[in-house]
Amino acid sequence: MITSKVIIVGGGPAGSSCAWQLQKAGIETIILDKKAFPRDKLCAGWIPPRVLSKLALYPASYPGQLTRFNTLHFYLYGRHLPVPTTQYAIRRSEFDQFLLKRSGVPTCVHQVKNIQCDKDEYIIDDTYRCQYVIGAGGTGCPVYRTFFRSENPRARDDQITTLELEYKFDYRDKKCFLWFFDHQLPGYSWYVPKKGGYLNIGIGAKAGTLISRGQSLQQHWNHFIEKLSNRKLIDDLPHQPRGYTYFLRHKIDSLQRDNAFIIGDSAGLATLDMGEGIGPAIESGILAAQSIIDGTEYSVRRIKRYSFINILFPGNVFR
Repeated sequence: MITSKVIIVGGGPAGSSCAWQLQKAGIETIILDKKAFPRDKLCAGWIPPRVLSKLALYPASYPGQLTRFNTLHFYLYGRHLPVPTTQYAIRRSEFDQFLLKRSGVPTCVHQVKNIQCDKDEYIIDDTYRCQYVIGAGGTGCPVYRTFFRSENPRARDDQITTLELEYKFDYRDKKCFLWFFDHQLPGYSWYVPKKGGYLNIGIGAKAGTLISRGQSLQQHWNHFIEKLSNRKLIDDLPHQPRGYTYFLRHKIDSLQRDNAFIIGDSAGLATLDMGEGIGPAIESGILAAQSIIDGTEYSVRRIKRYSFINILFPGNVFR
């Protein structure tokens, strides 16, 4: 039996940020993840300066590709609204690997299937034993399923479904575009050029609204691709998009049950206006670690519910 004081299920930004804090405090921690890193991860990769500050990460010291945008070009029902700001974009394969390595915590490739309580400890697949277990495994996290699903049921109205593509492309326009409610999409679409010659394009929408309207996300994707082609922003696509689902921030009854915690997408913390999840994931991971370190309440009340606050007031901007 492999033992550790803390076991984190999931090595993405939430889990690795939590592990980073615990390791700095000298608390024995192991990360379990079903896949090895580095790995591909669909994500527009938006990182507000506030998040970099939380990570004590300066752009000049980041070894991966970091794209800086000084303006975001919003389109609201077709009206162009350029918003001066400072925001960053990363490639998730690089970013996740960097955070995981920096945490200094051992990572085991293991797909968690069963978690049981044994007095004041947790037994994972009859292989791992810990005093604290933290769920950072995304929407399908086994810690959420085992301890929190009945208390925190997820509503279809909070579910976001996406189609997305990131690929090598010699893009001609370096601006970041976001189209809201275009062609009656109950969400928005985006065009995010990244350093290193990568382009991320995608759409996200409320799943429940699409179903109630009898629409499919593929229909909206086809319209989106036609728009990008007409604007000469893309050429022929190399392959089909991939999709995933996650949940917006909702009424949360419990994020901690005894010594079990959920953070990031396991808790459903994406912002209500733009569905941004990296920032809330990182902040919740740090807050959960601090709760264990200090023996204080774990709460996400301090995490902002809306992304526009971070866009209009980006906070600490690194030069």
